[in-house]
Amino acid sequence: MEKCDILIAGAGVVGLALAEYLSRQNKNSSIIVVEKHDSFGRETSSRNSEVIHAGIYYPTESLKAGLCVEGRELLYNELENHGLPFAKLGKLIVATDRQEEELLEKLLLNAKANGVRDVRMLDKAQVAALEPELAAVGALYSPSTGIFDTHVFMKHLEYAAQNKGVLFAYNCELVSISRSQTGYEVGVRDVDGSDLTIDSAVVINCAGLCAHLLAQKAGINCKEAGYVIHYSKGEYFRVNGLPSWCVKHLVYPPPGTVSLGIHTVLDLQGQMKLGPNAFYVDGVDYTVDARHQHEFLTAGTKYLPRLADAVLTPDMAGVRPKLQAPESDFADFEINEESGRGFPGFINLVGIESPGLTSSMAIARYAAELI
Repeated sequence: MEKCDILIAGAGVVGLALAEYLSRQNKNSSIIVVEKHDSFGRETSSRNSEVIHAGIYYPTESLKAGLCVEGRELLYNELENHGLPFAKLGKLIVATDRQEEELLEKLLLNAKANGVRDVRMLDKAQVAALEPELAAVGALYSPSTGIFDTHVFMKHLEYAAQNKGVLFAYNCELVSISRSQTGYEVGVRDVDGSDLTIDSAVVINCAGLCAHLLAQKAGINCKEAGYVIHYSKGEYFRVNGLPSWCVKHLVYPPPGTVSLGIHTVLDLQGQMKLGPNAFYVDGVDYTVDARHQHEFLTAGTKYLPRLADAVLTPDMAGVRPKLQAPESDFADFEINEESGRGFPGFINLVGIESPGLTSSMAIARYAAELI
């Protein structure tokens, strides 16, 4: 039987950030990261807009708000200090009529309450000065929103953790968890079908799309705990045929109840996508339905008429592990040490969706303090 002090289940961006942070703070602890895929970030962490969010949208006092604002600064500092690629492009949340302007005014108050101090309202002329192609009567401008290369960032976290002794067990699926005298016995199955048991004092559940299933394996009633995950799928379409100067900022519509709306997605190579849409699904499926092209064009041309001249091609899709059920209100991150449920040393991170990428380093610090 293998032994370790801390076992992290899942090598998405949050699992990697935790491994890197704990390896610095707990220098004498042995840490193992168990990941069922052949490398890090194969699911939600690499299937997203790669946006560094400011913290505008989330209810004040929520974990999502606080960890996004803190995580944004930690992330920018990490990227800059280590020479990792990013661009602070800025973001415009546009209004195309007075009703949408009123929504943005409420968002502005929320952003200020969350500690986002550089966000401001722009009138029609100010929007046109920044983005002449936009059809907008006004916009909320967030200069601290940016983009970065998520793969390079995750590779950096993995490398830093490995250099401090963290062991990554890829192609290994966690199949069982049971209490032991010293913590937890974790059953792991390798890709060749062989089984291994790891005894760990602490287990941290960063399993993303499968976090609720892992909590159930440990014996936690997810319905009673509020850990039931609902899969929300988002698709992206690549924009072809528009000049690269068409928009220089990220452009968003006012947010919906389930997502931030279909927006322009710019990458560090200057390519543009539209996405994501958002709809609940029963399972994980990364295909893009080409029939949804019209939905994207309709949404995008409302604020960027030039998109009518573009050709959209299916690009990619991602799935979010949402705690917010269909037709339900906002649901926050769940980050809990489970002594109160009879599982001391077991830490659950459930429902880590947007802004989990931006918040990853702050989430790592928050979860580490629960050990």
